[in-house]
Amino acid sequence: MTVYEELDVALRRLEATMKATNMWRVARPDADALASQQPFCIDTMALPQWLRFVFIARLDALVEAGGPMPEKCDVAPAMEAYLTQQGTRSTDRLLICKAVEEIDRLVTEN
Repeated sequence: MTVYEELDVALRRLEATMKATNMWRVARPDADALASQQPFCIDTMALPQWLRFVFIARLDALVEAGGPMPEKCDVAPAMEAYLTQQGTRSTDRLLICKAVEEIDRLVTEN
């Protein structure tokens, strides 16, 4: 299996996990929110919005194009902090963070 195929599987796992934990049901951000220059668009959207509409979307496009991987991907710590701050159930937090950690690993190691 190529790294792109592995990444696609990991992205689908994250999507399924977000749906199962009701994190997928977030409002679509407007164009101004998407134009943010801050890491994770932290000034214009919640982290689950960024995951769905920026992170997953950009990595899907990368997989489809077979483009070069970013040098570094380190989203899991931010996700862990966000979910802890939000008081997310520990089982949901574990599932989501594991899915994001796998994506971080695939991107960073390839």
